[in-house]
Amino acid sequence: MDPKQRLFNERYEPAPEGSDKLFETVYEPATESGQVTCLGLTFNSEDERRAYFLDKLRQGLEDLHAKLGGVLFTTAADAVAAMQAIEHWPMGDEERLWDLARRMEEAHRGQRDKDLLQLWKDESGFPHGEIEDILTLSDPPYYTACPNPFLKEFIEYYGKPYDPKRDTYHKEPFVTDVKYGKNDPVYQAHSYHTKVPYKAIQHYIEHFTSPGDMVGDFFCGTGMTALAALSLNRIPIVGDLSPYATFIARYYTKYVEGTQILNAWHRIFQKTQKELSWIYNYSLGNRRVEIQYVVWSDHYFCPNCTAELVFWDIAVDENENIIKDIKCPHCGVLLTKKDLIQVRTHTGEVKRSPVKIYETTSEGRNSRKPTKEDIRVIERCSLELSRYDFPTDLLMFKGERFGDMYVPKQHTGIKRVDQFYFPRSLLAASAFYRHIKAEDNFYVRQFLLWAFLSIQNYINKKQSYFGGGGGQPGTLTISDIVQEKNVLRVFERKVKKLIKLNDQFYDLVAKTEHKPLITTQSATMLANIPENSLDYIFTDPPFGRNLMYSELNFINESWLGVYTNNDAEAVINRSQRKDHRKYLYLMTAAFKEYYRILKPSRWITVEFHNSSSKIWNGIQEALGNAGFVVAQVAILDKSEKTFKQLESATGAVDKDLVISAYKPSQNLEEKFQLKAGTEESVWEFIRSHLRQLPVFISKDGEAEVIAERQNYYLFDRMVAFHVQRGITVPFSAAEFYAGLTQRFPERDGMYFLPDQVAEYDRKRMQVTKIEQLPLRIMDEASAIQWLRQELSQKPQTFQELYPKFTQESTGWLKHEQPLDLAELLKQNFLMYDGEGEVPSQIHSYLSSNYKELRNLAKDDPRLRAKAKDRWYVPDPNKAADLEKVRERALLREFERYKERPGKFKRNEKFRMEAIRAGFKKAWQERDYQTIINVAEKLPPDRLQEDPKLLMWYDQALTRLGR
Repeated sequence: MDPKQRLFNERYEPAPEGSDKLFETVYEPATESGQVTCLGLTFNSEDERRAYFLDKLRQGLEDLHAKLGGVLFTTAADAVAAMQAIEHWPMGDEERLWDLARRMEEAHRGQRDKDLLQLWKDESGFPHGEIEDILTLSDPPYYTACPNPFLKEFIEYYGKPYDPKRDTYHKEPFVTDVKYGKNDPVYQAHSYHTKVPYKAIQHYIEHFTSPGDMVGDFFCGTGMTALAALSLNRIPIVGDLSPYATFIARYYTKYVEGTQILNAWHRIFQKTQKELSWIYNYSLGNRRVEIQYVVWSDHYFCPNCTAELVFWDIAVDENENIIKDIKCPHCGVLLTKKDLIQVRTHTGEVKRSPVKIYETTSEGRNSRKPTKEDIRVIERCSLELSRYDFPTDLLMFKGERFGDMYVPKQHTGIKRVDQFYFPRSLLAASAFYRHIKAEDNFYVRQFLLWAFLSIQNYINKKQSYFGGGGGQPGTLTISDIVQEKNVLRVFERKVKKLIKLNDQFYDLVAKTEHKPLITTQSATMLANIPENSLDYIFTDPPFGRNLMYSELNFINESWLGVYTNNDAEAVINRSQRKDHRKYLYLMTAAFKEYYRILKPSRWITVEFHNSSSKIWNGIQEALGNAGFVVAQVAILDKSEKTFKQLESATGAVDKDLVISAYKPSQNLEEKFQLKAGTEESVWEFIRSHLRQLPVFISKDGEAEVIAERQNYYLFDRMVAFHVQRGITVPFSAAEFYAGLTQRFPERDGMYFLPDQVAEYDRKRMQVTKIEQLPLRIMDEASAIQWLRQELSQKPQTFQELYPKFTQESTGWLKHEQPLDLAELLKQNFLMYDGEGEVPSQIHSYLSSNYKELRNLAKDDPRLRAKAKDRWYVPDPNKAADLEKVRERALLREFERYKERPGKFKRNEKFRMEAIRAGFKKAWQERDYQTIINVAEKLPPDRLQEDPKLLMWYDQALTRLGR
């Protein structure tokens, strides 16, 4: 039990009728010292609690295999009946069961190659591994290394039930840019390919939730969301597809008493050091040395004289810097690294040899070349390995290679996990592993295994001599020059560092009265979580092809004996036969589950890290298709660039973007369905959406334009909300803009609810200026917005606009048919010709900026002369007329695209606004086939990079059942 006791335990029950509260807190007397309570049951110890729930988990797993394993079902009804017969194991809601069963039935009509159990395992992300290995890792109900069957019971017992009649929740997006580095010692306690600092996540959780709320994340990685939630007295419900990730998350959120760890560590270290005293400490002549690390170098053949060369000798200078000009010492020819031919061993691996040894002696530290004794010790290590157990799993995910991380020059000949280690490192790691597994205390054993896994990237061949600690994150790179570290010292430093952090861990995870619940499963199938259960979701999902988690985790998962089932892994991966569309399909499925389990009116925060506009647009589209409405995009700055950010060929953004989206209230959804497709449905949505947006944002004394409050953003959100629910959009953009102006107060180009505008006006007076959003002209739409911004500030003549427009429009997208300034002005704006009264837009500007023109009538000749030939933004009624003229021109252009016989060539230019207008018209007419036909004529990248076209296309496919 945690060292500090409480007088009471807390849980939540619905408040009685008539109460002004949604729920009430129930206090139960805390159990006596040594006893623990869990899900209403009392146990004499944590071990007794674990044994009880472990037995239930074992029974569930065995029932699952016994009743479904190896059984072929000929009908979907038989399959559903079988799944529903499994007691105490959540197989999913009935609709999901039928979907699974139908696909199973279709598969059986063909090759009959999948039984129901395997189909469910692949869908749920059930990991690969033996039942005993899964049970050995698990600590139920709080953590299971498989889909957690206790989720529903846990949420129903500890959660706050949702009651739409008494729900008063309201929060605006969290708008402050968050900046946290990676230097926090708790954050650094365990390495992983990527993670968001828990201190950054704390800001979002604190903003969107209250103590006792349930916070979810089912791409949890190392559990930073769970750690942040516990530190703020919230209840984390998190999961991941990877059993390695969820194992890390469990011991990031489980306090283990430091003295117990230290005592066990001393025993294990002394045993390991005693039985392997000779691998790092031995005599050379008359002196005793301790090896700190060994430098290994690849061997190459000279392409000119075929002499065998050691890369270190020819490519590293006396200051240990890589040199560019390589000269063969045998024939004198100048070479580049690309010219060299790798030397291979009889197994096909790259030939490597030790070239330099760094050691400690009684006289201090020094470096030297290897001796015969050093080679003898290495050879003995290879022989001694036969006495130990270590993972020898084949590194083959698909076919002849182990995944997209495979690099022929580095990995040819490497077929097993153990080949990623030098013999001495593997021997030391195996000895530690043996003694850790023999430790009696479950939590101490698991914590030391957790620490053991955290050093693997430091002690295997991924540790480049020039690459810094932990190898290169996000890769399986093996460098030409590798550093073999002293495993005993590396592990010793890690454990001591963790023990020093123990007080911080106690403050973060042990002081709260709440426990986390961690599950190992796919985010695309969360059927064991009831709908409307969670109060907030913060999630950092995989983004495209940035990181191949199942491949990167395979080495560490081989030590655990439980492996990621990557059938449900949301990545773009050639080896897994997953392209961009498959990735977005999986992400949409995950967001739909997020939408289902999140309470109405609550928020999801999606941390985004990818420079690809295709992925960025796809993620937003997936959120919309799931039902969410995006309200804000802000910055989360991790301060440090990762290797991928610096070196990736595809590039990666320097700053992580954070998308804030909300699940519409139940009231809005009900009203919307009643009035679907009417003008009132539009304004019902806009009123609700404006209520969710921030009212005022300032930074460094300047107010910021809130993009989501601008008319074109509001129009896009309204259209998406209708389309994603299969509803016809009742009017055009111009009609929408006119209606928006009539119904809602406008300030600085933004629209507000009547009760919001007073707050904006009050806060606006406290700043000196408002910072406009930067606009870059890339296409027709952005060109129109740029002109609108320019002309709103100052009505101008063509001659005044032309040089600025020319300068700003140099970045016009290659595939976009550029329009000249005259055509853009004619189709979207009005020009005063000098006749009649001066339009109020121009009059207001001139009278404010020219003293001599103040207080003049609108038809005064002096005012008319100054106003002549100036272009201005028309009022909404005239804008609607212009929009109709422009739309007719766009639709004429779309008809050309519709009738053309072939596809657009990769670099062919076309008018994207015409395609958008055509898609919108086809949608209104329910002509989904036209949308699909034209979309498939476009280059795939152009379609995927445009969020509006992607939305119409995806929805058209859905309507036609494709």
